[in-house]
Amino acid sequence: MSGRWPLPDAETARCEVIEKVGDGLCRRLARIELCVFDCDGILTPANLFYGADGEALKEFNARDGLGLMMLRAARVARAVLTGRTSAMVERRCRDLRFEAIQMGRFDKIEALEEIWRATGTTADVTLYMGDDLLDLPALAAAALAITVPGAPDEVQDVCDWTTGATGGEGAVREVCDLVLKARGAHADAIRALAAGGKPADDPEVTH
Repeated sequence: MSGRWPLPDAETARCEVIEKVGDGLCRRLARIELCVFDCDGILTPANLFYGADGEALKEFNARDGLGLMMLRAARVARAVLTGRTSAMVERRCRDLRFEAIQMGRFDKIEALEEIWRATGTTADVTLYMGDDLLDLPALAAAALAITVPGAPDEVQDVCDWTTGATGGEGAVREVCDLVLKARGAHADAIRALAAGGKPADDPEVTH
């Protein structure tokens, strides 16, 4: 503990993760350099609401957003990979300064390869978070696969972890916190954000 920030130190935070997911998964989480998220059912609830003009409206979780910015402060890249195209999703991801945005992509392996090239990362440091059958190839390709409650059995079977929270209701934040605590970077990330800090090499968002 230090100053006005009663946050656990890095070792205490790692122990919290080990207690929750086990030592093996904690070690794998600590190696993650890229988190890729499906949208509907992950970044948002699985519900679709259509406006008068026919566009699907999206609801995002502010606490998820803070977790995603904390990942950025810790130099963990973030990407969205979704089969739908949405101006709202693009706006949200640009607001959060995502390093890569792939929308309208059902060819998820090819899209993942583009994300890896754009972010300078590889499959062996990638966490993929998805909730339905179209995510199966990407879940299998990533080093770490995570889903949410209610995902089909086929998805649950290939995933390394299922969050306690549902999509759009804190599941993404749960994963962000696990990654940061496993890396020993959780407290530093929130302090950096509070101080207005950001990575020195601040990449532009790419498609």
